[in-house]
Amino acid sequence: MKIGVLALQGAFVEHEKILNALGAEAVQVRLPTDLEGLDGLIIPGGESTTIGQLAATFGLIEPLRAFARSKPTWGTCAGMIFLAKDIGSDRQPLLGLMDVTVNRNAFGRQIDSFETDLDVPKLGDAPFHAVFIRAPLVTATGEGVETLASLPDGRIVAVEQGHLLATAFHPELTSDHRFHAYFLAQIRAGQKSSAGSA
Repeated sequence: MKIGVLALQGAFVEHEKILNALGAEAVQVRLPTDLEGLDGLIIPGGESTTIGQLAATFGLIEPLRAFARSKPTWGTCAGMIFLAKDIGSDRQPLLGLMDVTVNRNAFGRQIDSFETDLDVPKLGDAPFHAVFIRAPLVTATGEGVETLASLPDGRIVAVEQGHLLATAFHPELTSDHRFHAYFLAQIRAGQKSSAGSA
């Protein structure tokens, strides 16, 4: 299985290491041609405005959008912002594919970063230790969007819509690989479904 990691800026190397540890081939994506032959894509955390601007500079916006319309794509932190249809009044390049409204920098500055345990039923009974760094929040969801995890006060921090996945936190910064394993399992399930209907 070949999984692309958008490697323009941010924590892409950490994702690569986990994908390789789980038996997938991680491919750095910097140009449109790098998307060829991939089974899925991770858009990492970083600075969402910078990632969007660099993607535009390298002619990646439309190729990324076309890829993510049909192939499994997971955005973490800044990647969640990049996938969202609505981020309020801020104007920056977006893929605009997930029917969610996202408040970028919902928790304030770097000093306001924090860690907490989340209940994520799709990952099993054990809580997932989540690292939030200048994290966004999902403030509204549209039709077909499933909430995977929320903070104790109900604020949404992980969502799924069909083959799209988004987390406000950084699973790549922990030793718990269950979110990456879940993403890979969803890709395999989709491939089996496609093969069965062919």
